[in-house]
Amino acid sequence: MKENLVALQRAEMRMVRWMCGTKLKDRFPSKELRERLGVDDVALVLQRNRLRWYGHVLRKEDNDWVKKWRKLIKDVQ
Repeated sequence: MKENLVALQRAEMRMVRWMCGTKLKDRFPSKELRERLGVDDVALVLQRNRLRWYGHVLRKEDNDWVKKWRKLIKDVQ
């Protein structure tokens, strides 16, 4: 999981640098480049989406298959 996140962050920064017209050797901070474009870090976006999905699961009815699956996983752990 961690390796995938690192790979996504690297790919994101390559695209951000390309869109800003800068190169890695220009040594602009990633935060500054993201602010220029008005985009958030991919890790933050993923975390937000996971929390949104988790909230969706919590609001499900008790007899829904998603809620049953969550309880099953919890019991196994």
